[in-house]
Amino acid sequence: MSSRKIETDRLRNRAGFTLIEIMVVIVILGLLAALVVPKLIGRTEEAKKTQTRVQIKSLQQALELFKLDNGFYPSTDQGLDALVRMPEGGRIPKNYRKGGYIDRTPKDPWGNPYVYVSPGQRGDYDISSYGADGVQGGEGEDADINSWDS
Repeated sequence: MSSRKIETDRLRNRAGFTLIEIMVVIVILGLLAALVVPKLIGRTEEAKKTQTRVQIKSLQQALELFKLDNGFYPSTDQGLDALVRMPEGGRIPKNYRKGGYIDRTPKDPWGNPYVYVSPGQRGDYDISSYGADGVQGGEGEDADINSWDS
């Protein structure tokens, strides 16, 4: 027999994984998933709360630019949509920035619109997300996130 034939036969015999090797890998992956997944699941709600705080800060910056250009904040009736397109009702801004102040009116990470009130009870305006349940009040993942809670 030639040495080339022997080498080819040896490679052919070793060219795959055995059932035992595959099962060991699956068990190891299962153990890793059992350890990692519970830690990641608990972080999802915290990430949504952090994203909400960041979006509220971004809205606050856009509102400050709106006021800087126009001398007032949008009214409650005009809402946060006044940051996207010039309001047609209420007090009309005279120096509205071409293209608006933000690209679109964001929704909170749970898919609910932000609540905007101007003048607010806590300042010139209040911005709130009512959390996962979309209802004012609540605890845990349903807790409200407000512009005045820094």
